[in-house]
Amino acid sequence: MTKEAIIEKLKPIVQPFVKNEEAFKNLTDTTDFITDLNINSANLVDIVLDIEEAFHIEIDNESMEKMLNVENTVAIIQKKLAAQ
Repeated sequence: MTKEAIIEKLKPIVQPFVKNEEAFKNLTDTTDFITDLNINSANLVDIVLDIEEAFHIEIDNESMEKMLNVENTVAIIQKKLAAQ
């Protein structure tokens, strides 16, 4: 799955938790979920659970801790999909 396809599938998962709509509209690889989108850490867990369901993958705790921005999240999703 391409990076662009993953980001398009990721946006509706992240959107309900976003507190900074302007940053969300300008989402890039370097967008940080906590700093830029003002998503709290408890909601990040919800996002990871939704990602697991949407992409049919399992994300371990070590990977989850790295999923703080779009670029890392896409890379982890691609790695998990490739390992299936």
